[in-house]
Amino acid sequence: MPLHFDPVPLLGDARELFKGRWTDRKWLNVPGPFYGADTDNCGTGRIHAPGLVLYEGEYFTEYVYRQPRTTDELRHMLAAAEEDPFSGYGCDGDEHWTVASVREWWSERGRIREYLADRREVWEDDDTKSGQGTAAAARDYAAYLDGELSTHLRIYLFWLDTRRAPTPGDRLPRL
Repeated sequence: MPLHFDPVPLLGDARELFKGRWTDRKWLNVPGPFYGADTDNCGTGRIHAPGLVLYEGEYFTEYVYRQPRTTDELRHMLAAAEEDPFSGYGCDGDEHWTVASVREWWSERGRIREYLADRREVWEDDDTKSGQGTAAAARDYAAYLDGELSTHLRIYLFWLDTRRAPTPGDRLPRL
């Protein structure tokens, strides 16, 4: 598997599904091309992309907590965007994220970890009703913040800076 998966060129005509605006994106979105902005609160995102999408606690709008890293995951992201009646997903994050803004987002990840922990009961209650595994996904997001996300973001920083995938011999930038 390559170090960087660039899904946006694979979208083709499906890019039209992504009408979310960068200025409306949720602060919980992980840096990358995809994000949730003014999405619905109908609880469809996790049905179609359970390993990529989570709901924020106040209004249950959708955000991307893990960027697609395979074509199969990209299909899941497309399905989530297609089912969103508000067309609130965006795919132009690469045009907006910068090395500096990714580093700033990373420096504030403790805020996300705290947010996830503070809303544990809300997601557990929702799981009782919906059975979507939202509480487990919130724990997964917290583990991702503490684990492999740093490597994924360093690869993304390399890509943002050079617009090419790093090779195993390339030195990845610091976060």
